[in-house]
Amino acid sequence: MHKLLSALLALSIGASLQASEGFSSLEEQMTGKEYSAAGLHKLSQGELDALNAWIRSRSLATLDAPAAATAAAATAATGADKASEDMRGFEGRQGSDEERTTITSRIVGKFDGWDGQTVFRLENGMIWVQADKRKSYIRPVDNPVVYIEPSLFDSWRLHVEGQKADCKVRRIQ
Repeated sequence: MHKLLSALLALSIGASLQASEGFSSLEEQMTGKEYSAAGLHKLSQGELDALNAWIRSRSLATLDAPAAATAAAATAATGADKASEDMRGFEGRQGSDEERTTITSRIVGKFDGWDGQTVFRLENGMIWVQADKRKSYIRPVDNPVVYIEPSLFDSWRLHVEGQKADCKVRRIQ
């Protein structure tokens, strides 16, 4: 618990430094290993949202009012807001078969494979985490196209365009 609080304090200090450029959620700031080590993967989406809101409010409080308004506006305009409207991939979500359609987007930044606990940040604002322990490494590519397809038992599989390997994923944002 002490390590988690220390990590959150460090993140909130780092977040306040970055707040003038817009708020980055915990999922965006941490690697998959850090995210799991802090136990954040155990939180429900509501708990994670509340924690990010708390850090955001502390970060923005350190800014002057005009900068805070600018940072809040930038955050509101991100793909995360668009992703929050699209509920595909959330566990336990009851819905129509139309909600289980393939998602096409791009991974943000350089990508070189997955290691059993990879977090996938997509251009459309969605964040998915690897749900199996498989490993697959590729030659690094920038912003590759990915397809997240429905699979058996309400699970999802991520495929990177041009690659044969895929992995099981679950959506966290």
